[in-house]
Amino acid sequence: MINIDPQGIHIGVLYFRYYGMLIMFGAVLAAWLTQRMLRKMGQDPEMVWDGFFWVIILGIIGARIYHVLTPSKYSGITTEYYLQHPLQILQMWDGGLGMPGALIGGAIGIYIFAKRQGLSFASLLDAAAPGVALAQAIGRWGNFINQELYGQPTDLPWCIKIDPVYRLPGYSEFECFHPLFLYESLWNLLNAIFLLWLFHRYKNKLINGDLFLVYMIAYPIGRFLLEYLRLDYVQIGGINFNQALMLVVALCVGVVVFIRHRPAARKT
Repeated sequence: MINIDPQGIHIGVLYFRYYGMLIMFGAVLAAWLTQRMLRKMGQDPEMVWDGFFWVIILGIIGARIYHVLTPSKYSGITTEYYLQHPLQILQMWDGGLGMPGALIGGAIGIYIFAKRQGLSFASLLDAAAPGVALAQAIGRWGNFINQELYGQPTDLPWCIKIDPVYRLPGYSEFECFHPLFLYESLWNLLNAIFLLWLFHRYKNKLINGDLFLVYMIAYPIGRFLLEYLRLDYVQIGGINFNQALMLVVALCVGVVVFIRHRPAARKT
């Protein structure tokens, strides 16, 4: 028997959440785009599926660990609680995946695969970068389904209505909010398009790893700006931890790119 509800599909005892399906769809589409990138780089495109397992598994593990270490201030659950109730860490279906952790875990997965196959880690990161941005753009729509990742109250024409049960504490009297998930989805989509354009336009001038480094500048910049609208941000020491982290990452990677492409470095 099949039952459908606003957040998923029940097939007998099985329950498939739309959020999870969107994440997997985004991951498969990212793998497909990575295949195309590898083909244009003159490398074997079929290797993507060999490394898919490493990237997905370690990406999910990294995303969960990041959430456990940096829970939202409105979640009501602390890192200490997770450590005292370790089985709760495994219950990812209740929510709680951090994108920075997913990126770290996925990168580790690519590194392990590259080492095992004797491939260039930097080249694989470049090939994966546009696909990762595209997967993020798709995955954010899972937040729309779950009525989460919305911003401050607003009366703009494109605001999103949130049901009372999903409104954060202190905002129960508001009905419409900034569709933060949509803003980030569009930013990631533009990031994917920009990376593809950059690869095709400056393919002969890019150094291995450049495309991924540009991604690591563009994504944090967007996330940094959007954090100003976010309500359920991670607060550590009185500051928005994710916003501060994104700023540091963007600046540090920007310096790395500058050093790699300064005239003196290009001559050596």
